[in-house]
Amino acid sequence: MVNISYTETSGDMLATYAPDTDPALYNLGDIAFVLAGMALVWLMIPGVGLFYSGLMRRKNALSMIMLSMCAIAVGSFQWFFWGYSLTFSDTASVFIGDLKHFGLMNVLDAPSMGSTRIPALVFCAYQCMFAIITVALACGGFAERSRIGPVGVFMFVWLTVVYCPIACWTWNANGWTFILGGLDFAGGTPVHISSGTAALAIACYLGKRRGYGTERLAYKPHNTTFVVLGTVFLWFGWFGFNGASALSANLRAVQACIVTNLAASVGGLTWMLLDWRLEKKFSAVGFCSGAVAGLVGITPAAGFVGSPSAVAIGFVTAVAANFGTKIKYFVRIDEALDVFASHGIGGFVGCILTGLFADSRVAGFDGATVIAGGWINKNWVQLGKQIADAVSGMAWSFVVTTIILWAMHFIPGLRLRCSEEEEIVGIDDAFLGEWAYDYVGMDRELELEHEHAPAERGRAPLSPNEKAMEQTRVQTPSEKGEPSADMSAAPSSPRE
Repeated sequence: MVNISYTETSGDMLATYAPDTDPALYNLGDIAFVLAGMALVWLMIPGVGLFYSGLMRRKNALSMIMLSMCAIAVGSFQWFFWGYSLTFSDTASVFIGDLKHFGLMNVLDAPSMGSTRIPALVFCAYQCMFAIITVALACGGFAERSRIGPVGVFMFVWLTVVYCPIACWTWNANGWTFILGGLDFAGGTPVHISSGTAALAIACYLGKRRGYGTERLAYKPHNTTFVVLGTVFLWFGWFGFNGASALSANLRAVQACIVTNLAASVGGLTWMLLDWRLEKKFSAVGFCSGAVAGLVGITPAAGFVGSPSAVAIGFVTAVAANFGTKIKYFVRIDEALDVFASHGIGGFVGCILTGLFADSRVAGFDGATVIAGGWINKNWVQLGKQIADAVSGMAWSFVVTTIILWAMHFIPGLRLRCSEEEEIVGIDDAFLGEWAYDYVGMDRELELEHEHAPAERGRAPLSPNEKAMEQTRVQTPSEKGEPSADMSAAPSSPRE
């Protein structure tokens, strides 16, 4: 039986969580702080959907918002079912946990693995948001050419065999990188490297979109406002993502919030200037892409570095992610939303820079954490530990994600690639029967299909009246002959 009492003077909670054990003293302020952080991270998930949606074509805009909401539902169930137990059970192996807390059994008021100042149930709720946003980020690889239903199955399986092992070995006290001494404050490897690399594996499996490398994919982001709004949600929520990872309302949490905001600011300005050097125009999408890259880079380092280091991390990560968007052209992979460049490469760079700039003094701002630091503290071996952590997470995510995709490929009803006809019509119409907007004009790609291959598809060419009607509608920039934003046509554009 659990006995809980509250002290009137301090507002602390005293809980006796098992017979014959000493009671645990929890701070209600810390509990409230972590729960607020949980809500902020939840807000980031639809932010991811808006960010991705704005970068895509109008006919696929709703699908990515829908997938972000599905990630909340599927991820929450998986975390309840066995995700939390596989990640944070105190009887875990060096690689993955067991089913001790299956169905959240006995997850209530015992001290959490992350901090003895909050109960396990609060820690469980907070960490659930990390699992959800990770799989939502990975789903950017499905953009514009995947069936919706099987993606839900993929989410559950991916969280189980990719995210849970990486999070366990990184954050569980029994995990091998935790024991090794790797530093990852808020999820450089479990969240960003794993999701970015998974998106690359998904793009490799799905293949190129129809018309890849041609004018048919020469489009600009269909809704820049969505991109900016998604960035606002992400930036705002990242204060809970990084700040609340201190698991206590202390000076270390404040420092984590400061460096988070600083790295995002520097990253946004850096990417925007890198684009300006090519087109002599400031890009809102470029600024948002750089801000996200800066946020990714500071994530593993947020609780370990000072403000000057945050400036360097924001700058270097934005430069690396910006030039990382060009890699897919050399390897000919249609990774439409550049998730790998922003999160895979950005997370990798952030992990490496953590090994350079980690400061033992900053880590000790909470009055409890003791680390040897990084190169700034002349702890040279820390860089090797960070590389081992980042490389292992990237390799595990790519290989296991590829196995999942091909296993589903041969299971009836679970094949992820949509048909050519469904891709032409658009994922929204083909699988949702709804659209992001009330007005849906005739799609330029459908017109090209009529004009270029009417006999092949058994359709009649557009009549003169239909062509006249088509010419009267509002044209997109690409239809007017203005510069295209397709990556193959305009390498300076940060995203497709």
